[in-house]
Amino acid sequence: MAPFNPPAKKSRLSKTALLCAVALPALLALTPVAAKTLVYCSEGSPENFYPGINTTGTSFDANSQIYSRLVDFERGGTAVVPGLAERWTVSPDGKEYTFFLRKGVKWHSNKNFKPTRDMNADDIIFAIERQWKESNPYFKVTSANHSYFGDMGMDKLIKSVDKLDDMTLKITLNKPDAPFLSGWAMEYAGVQSKEYADAMLKAGTPEKIDQEPIGSGPFYLVQYQKDAIIRYKAFPEYYAGKAKIDDLVFAITPDASVRWAKLQKGECHVMPYPNPADLDAIRKDAKVTLLEQPGLNIGYLAYNTTKKPFDDVRVRKAINMAINKQAIIDAVYLSSGVAAKNPIPPTQWSYNNAIKDDPFDPVAAQKMLTAAGFPNGFSTDLWAMPVQRPYNPNAKRIAELMQADLAKIGVKAEIKSFEWGEYRKRMQAGEHQMGMLGWTGDNGDPDNFLHTLLGCDAAKSNGSNVAKFCFQPFEDLVLKAKTISNPAERSKLYEQAQVIFKEQAPWFTIAHAVQLKPIRKEVIDFRLSPFGRHSFYGVDIKE
Repeated sequence: MAPFNPPAKKSRLSKTALLCAVALPALLALTPVAAKTLVYCSEGSPENFYPGINTTGTSFDANSQIYSRLVDFERGGTAVVPGLAERWTVSPDGKEYTFFLRKGVKWHSNKNFKPTRDMNADDIIFAIERQWKESNPYFKVTSANHSYFGDMGMDKLIKSVDKLDDMTLKITLNKPDAPFLSGWAMEYAGVQSKEYADAMLKAGTPEKIDQEPIGSGPFYLVQYQKDAIIRYKAFPEYYAGKAKIDDLVFAITPDASVRWAKLQKGECHVMPYPNPADLDAIRKDAKVTLLEQPGLNIGYLAYNTTKKPFDDVRVRKAINMAINKQAIIDAVYLSSGVAAKNPIPPTQWSYNNAIKDDPFDPVAAQKMLTAAGFPNGFSTDLWAMPVQRPYNPNAKRIAELMQADLAKIGVKAEIKSFEWGEYRKRMQAGEHQMGMLGWTGDNGDPDNFLHTLLGCDAAKSNGSNVAKFCFQPFEDLVLKAKTISNPAERSKLYEQAQVIFKEQAPWFTIAHAVQLKPIRKEVIDFRLSPFGRHSFYGVDIKE
């Protein structure tokens, strides 16, 4: 997941508090505590605590504990269930959604703010208008890059949002949109308190709502130290009932081998993104359960289709044929990945299995480069992600394998990388010629891949379409599919769109990863999310 969000500012902590925070995971393994504490060895620091400008799983995981949404996905599934809205109706023409809000939803509080009212329609409208209307005083606070809202075309789709009364609102669309409802269960749609926002604006510190968050979710933030720790406590007044655990700790641990060592020692209970090389040992550990299921994801190399020579489809096809995909999977993914030929995973409905992948054929690749006017090859950059993801366990190694393959057809690729936030920011700005990225689905709908990653709306600067691919025949199919409610008809359009994708080759599709999650045996009822999220409401731990 791609777009850039500015790094979160460091919390002001005393040295004593910081030492306690960093030492906490180790102490938990040694010291019995009365409260039930679960430690999650997360892979990185969130960029901020405002989900509306985030698109990375790291930030979503940190945010989703705090906020509630209008609707939700069922635990471990893709079905949309009530959230802050306890029910809703849709007009026969599919353009009007009326949401009836849940009464008695309480807000968290902190040292700067104590709420005087429960959640109501004003909060939902604030959450929408903050991302939608440039006139909103919070539109540019922290960042004006509301990536999901824009990439999904919500800014053009929504016609009006009307408060019918304190607990009822109506959203009117300009046209029917099949993925609309599931879109509001996604992380970017987390609802903040308008009363808190107004208070901080009046105090001259509007940025505090994103740094010291207040939500209505199952956990509230206690402490954050960048690159070290996030501490949460269960919110006793959460509308669905208090969480089963009392304290939740994110021990920020970027190295997968260190995460695994901590899990073995009992210093953490759940870890993401294990090293493929560690899987045999993980499977043999009697104190650990390895949860696994097919992943709703894709790892890819994007060609910047607006830059020479990648504006020529023949060059893109030549590169596709020059890279040995199976060798990459064998060397890097081991047993945790399958070769990708389409921009959506095989587990996604509408997957077109009839499509044939580009063959590994360096001779044919050389001929196509010659036909495109590059008989001696050319020089290019090749951007490699600085972080590990399921869809890309080791981007540097993959880049080296690609570099060696490309050299054989005369293409000299210089490997580049940057800090993760900077990497995404620069790729979204289109600075690269070729760059690796990936995506894990957010709502179970093909639109979330085909439109969000490859549509013209998302090809703008700062959008998730880092190939800057805007091809009208593809766009027409994807936009038409959004307006149809019949899944079979939508599926036919998406299958055609995948054919065009393969012909135009804006990406070299690398792999789909199996989702793997090692957890300690004492963890009860942790469920894998099809979207790769880590949510701890409903999870318990044996004392």
